[in-house]
Amino acid sequence: MPTLTTAELADLVTRALKRAGASKSMAQSTADALVVAEAEGLSGHGLSRVALYAQHLREGRASGKAKPKIVRKQGATCLIDAGGGLAFPAAALAVTEVVKRARRYGIAFAGVTNSHHFGAAAYHLAPLAAAGMTGIALTNSPAAINAWGGKRAYFGTNPIAAIFPRRDAAPIVVDLSLTEVTRGKIMLMAKEGKPIPPGWAVDRDGNPTTSAQAALTGSLTAIGGVKGAALALMVEALCVALTGAALSVENDSYFEPGNKPRIGHALIAIDPQALAGAEVYYSRIEDMVAGMLADDGVRLPGTRRQAALAQAQAGGIAVTDVMHAELRRLAGRSRAG
Repeated sequence: MPTLTTAELADLVTRALKRAGASKSMAQSTADALVVAEAEGLSGHGLSRVALYAQHLREGRASGKAKPKIVRKQGATCLIDAGGGLAFPAAALAVTEVVKRARRYGIAFAGVTNSHHFGAAAYHLAPLAAAGMTGIALTNSPAAINAWGGKRAYFGTNPIAAIFPRRDAAPIVVDLSLTEVTRGKIMLMAKEGKPIPPGWAVDRDGNPTTSAQAALTGSLTAIGGVKGAALALMVEALCVALTGAALSVENDSYFEPGNKPRIGHALIAIDPQALAGAEVYYSRIEDMVAGMLADDGVRLPGTRRQAALAQAQAGGIAVTDVMHAELRRLAGRSRAG
């Protein structure tokens, strides 16, 4: 099992995506995001996605030459069309816009339409924290959760992420899918031929299943039952009704032959200075953190992935022989090259 530096992996992934048809900028921004996810221990959003993205590029389900553009803007808001390309260039443009607009208006909202898989949602928020802003990221995705009381998958896993900068410490990062388990984890288990625990999903007919493959084409269990299903509806409305993107149910599964995704994302930035002020914000955040950590056993959300990322940046990432061979094949690299 080889260990590669994050730079080596990013180069390998970039080559693989460019070979599949992505532009240089799209391939690089996507590779950076996937390698960070892998480094943070989020393998379902990491290297396991490279082959899928490459397949979508080759099949035309994602446009490798797309360039995101702002198609509408008004005050603190803007709408970005991803052009059917991979999500990361459009998300980067959205981040730039919300930071700029929040500086002026105190809060900003960027909607993204006509996009693709969003990756680990919190990844997109790191620049907001670096700019001293709190942020929220939302996205819909191909249908995976049944509307409450229904049997068929209707809403996506529709993750929610938020970030809260701290004065002299790493930001607090919240990032969660609205299902009992991420679709990416089930995808990995399907690839490895492993069963999933009972209660994670139902098949396409609404029957409980322990088959990872059946779960990918069925419906995943929402967290908290009716509450999770309601949150999925909320994210769907914010990412679709406000952006004109396709409903989750209108987007075919990434894992089977299907249509070109038209996913919607929403990014929100809030400048603490516009409210109680930055000094009050940082003081209250630290009071909250101190109170939490005074209770033995409490762990701040995001600390595990931050530690894993730091370790990977220092010592590299161990990659299975199978994954390494797949990446090299996709990149067109010889065994000796």
